[in-house]
This record gives sequence, structure tokens and C-alpha cells, in this order.
Amino acid sequence: MKLVRWGLDGQEKPGILDQGGAIRDLSSVIPDISHSILSDSGLDALRRLNLAPLPVVPAETRLGVPFAGTGKIIAIGLNYADHAEEAGLKPPAEPIVFQKATSSLCGPTDALEIPRGSLKTDWEIELGVVIGRRAKYITEAEALDYVAGYCTTNDVSERHLQTERGGQWTKGKSHDTFCPVGPWLVTRDEVPDPQALQLWCDVDGHRYQNGTTARMIFSVAHIIAYLSQMMTLLPGDLIVTGTPPGVGMGIKPAPVFLKPGQIVECEVVGLGAQRHLTVSA
Repeated sequence: MKLVRWGLDGQEKPGILDQGGAIRDLSSVIPDISHSILSDSGLDALRRLNLAPLPVVPAETRLGVPFAGTGKIIAIGLNYADHAEEAGLKPPAEPIVFQKATSSLCGPTDALEIPRGSLKTDWEIELGVVIGRRAKYITEAEALDYVAGYCTTNDVSERHLQTERGGQWTKGKSHDTFCPVGPWLVTRDEVPDPQALQLWCDVDGHRYQNGTTARMIFSVAHIIAYLSQMMTLLPGDLIVTGTPPGVGMGIKPAPVFLKPGQIVECEVVGLGAQRHLTVSA
């Protein structure tokens, strides 16, 4: 299934894509795509629905983050072998973990804000993983059973704040709109192997990133199991799993960063594409 949330920012309603690709309004069936709906039983109930009687949402309607109730956004740094090579860094022995503020979440076509005084705002296409049930001290072998679904994400980063102002990466990762998600939440049954996905990112029509999750240093299953040893993962939690090479800071001979008035497009193939206009905050 491909689940969405549609409508004005802060007023989104639940929806689902039918076999023809139209969005059907689920608001008469469920209040939102949140914790209980993300469970196996909640998703199974949606699979059994007859979508034909449900209203069709107009095609031009804004889409928001395709799930609600995110308690935390956990991100993994330097998780692609070819990205580590691009950065001139040794691959980490364990996952590099940081967090993004939940206030950085935005929809897949919302404007992307360039922070005031920004020097180095950068793009990072990433596979997003949404947790469907409580996970604590789980094994790698069972980890994917705790996934509700997958989504396209962009770990937008202000590199000056991230690396040159001291302290943790979080402050360079958490500006408003720095975590676009969607357009869809694709349930895990439609993604048989999260380590076999293509992903790309274009800026003003130029392709900077073109990678595959097969080059991850730490697999999705490993990341989930690893995190569950240190914190309890809850339904709606979002894990952003790292980016392939081609980020702005790695471009030779001179880095390239975002400025207002540009178009950023990205996709994890099969999970839907995003398109953003960059604007001044």
C-alpha cells in the first residue's frame, strides 16, 4: 500500500492510493495515519478496505508528511561506502547517530527554507524507515518485522552549523523544512529488499546524486537492531539511513550549496519523488 496525508499544513487528512494511482480519502474510516494504524493489524485492516466508494482527492492537492505522531527522527551519518570515500573519511566502525528536530518535518512539495545567514545549505537524498511497533533489544534477524513502511526523505543540512560551530551535528540538521518526507509511506510488503533501492537527487535539473542502498555500510536491519539497544523505538519514529555520494560539500574542485530560487528534486525509486523550491527563511 501507498499511504498519504493530504490537505493544508496542519490540517492533513489520511489517504491511500488506489490501483489507478488516485488518492482516496480515508478520513471517514480512520482519524489519521498514526500509531495504531502503523501496526501490522492496523495496516491489514486498510488492505481489506473496498476503496471504490471512497471519495477521490483532487490531483493538485498538497501532500504532507505521510504519517503522523513522529516522536523522534534518528539519522545515520556517513553510511555509504562511496560517500565516505567522497568525504575522504574512514568508514565508521559503528553507526554514527544524531537526531533532527521533529519541527524540521515537511511535505514532499513544500518550500525548502534556506536559513538566515546560511553559508552552506546542502542536500542529502535518503531512505526513510518508519517504525510500526515498539522495538527494544531486538535482533537484526527480526528487525525488519518492526517496520511499518519506507519513504523518500531528504536530510537537508547546513554544513557550517553542522561542522564549524562546535558541538553536535543536530543544530545543522534541524531548521524548519530540513526533513521533507514522502510523498507516500510505502508499506514494507511492497519493499522486499530495502538494500536494493536506487536513489537520486537533482538541483536545477543537474543530477548530483545517483546511488543505491546496496552501498550502505550498515543495513537497515542492522541500524534498527543497533538503535533498539540504546533507545526504545516507537510507532511513528523515523529513521533516516544515510546518503550516497554527490552532496554539495563533496563536489570538486569547489563545493556547491543551495541558494534561494532553486529547484531540488529527489527520489528513492519506487517510493515517490519530491520537488521543492528553495526560499529565504
